[in-house]
Amino acid sequence: MKAIWNGAVIAQSDDIVIVEGNHYFPPDAIKPEFFRPSAKTTVCGWKGLASYYTVSVNGQ
Repeated sequence: MKAIWNGAVIAQSDDIVIVEGNHYFPPDAIKPEFFRPSAKTTVCGWKGLASYYTVSVNGQ
């Protein structure tokens, strides 16, 4: 599976996990140059602590 944002492939893997309709890529499948850590975090009793990232391709 590929994740594409503004025409750029930002993640690609055949080893994704689908949980409740959401597709999760393994950490080594993302292209880090397109991701910046966000201050946002959440906690889920089932999935645990979640960290978020901002995606930016060509300034968008």
